[in-house]
Amino acid sequence: MTGEPQEQQNTQQGIAEVEQADAVFSALGHPARRQILLSVHYRGTCSAGDIARRFECSWPTTSRHLSTLVNSGLLSVEKSGRQRVYRTNDAVLREVLKKWAGYFESSIPSSE
Repeated sequence: MTGEPQEQQNTQQGIAEVEQADAVFSALGHPARRQILLSVHYRGTCSAGDIARRFECSWPTTSRHLSTLVNSGLLSVEKSGRQRVYRTNDAVLREVLKKWAGYFESSIPSSE
């Protein structure tokens, strides 16, 4: 039964990749989160307060959106004094999109 540990490792890696893609696509599924992500990307960094003011969201709503973006890996957060400063993790988005697009590059045999 050679190859089973490698096969199990590949399966676990595949599951992790799908879960990350699910988290990223779910985070991108809300228009406010897409706008927040673009805003932080173009500014380089942004504090939570700046984001809340810019989008005129209540603090709990902003906090939930930021938490979703951080949990998906699309944003990272650092504490700077009393502020939380957010920046984009562009590599995460690129990697998920690259892998997802790769699934459609190879042809699937027809069932005909």
